[in-house]
Amino acid sequence: MRVLVMDDDTRLVELLQQGLRAEGFAVDAASDSLDGLAKAAADNYDVIILDVMMPGLNGYKVCAHLRSIGDNTPILMLTAKDGEYDEAEGLETGADDYLTKPFSFVVLTARLHALIRRARPERQVVQHFGDLEIDTGGRRCRRAGTDIALTPREFDVLALLTATPDIAISKAAILDRVWDSAYEGGPNIVEVHVSALRRKIDRPFGRASIETVPGGAYRLRSDGA
Repeated sequence: MRVLVMDDDTRLVELLQQGLRAEGFAVDAASDSLDGLAKAAADNYDVIILDVMMPGLNGYKVCAHLRSIGDNTPILMLTAKDGEYDEAEGLETGADDYLTKPFSFVVLTARLHALIRRARPERQVVQHFGDLEIDTGGRRCRRAGTDIALTPREFDVLALLTATPDIAISKAAILDRVWDSAYEGGPNIVEVHVSALRRKIDRPFGRASIETVPGGAYRLRSDGA
């Protein structure tokens, strides 16, 4: 899940990046409205966190602009203001939700997940690959009726593989989609997570559903065998 944070509060952005990455989000940030609009236009985000008091165009204008050009990415608006008229203005310009600073990080993440679920209801469909079940909406994994606990990053790697079963996805493509632009390590981190997935969803059940493809790629067998 990719999130764009648009806020000029450096300390808050650092905390959000740290917390959201721990929850499995890939996070990009912009400290001014023009940079934020450029990033929103250049990439596909699952949700945008937008501060009202942005340098340049304020958050209301940024939101209105995104909606005017047909960008329907869910927007959670942050503000230090606390008033029903401010909230109404944010919602009228096209924001999907509104949160007043200071806020609970638990509440923030819950609202982000809710916005993403509403925007992409198809993610709530349970996919079956043999006896392997993937619920991308509920972020749950089961095999042969057994619940399997995955870390947020492991689940994101698995969900990407399930999106295109029987089709190889390169390490570079997985790294680009699951990790964010701030990650400075190499593509071997993908191999680490794929190995962890195999230990959890394949080996205990005598399966080999995640295959290694020559050239540094992986694919999920649609039959789950």
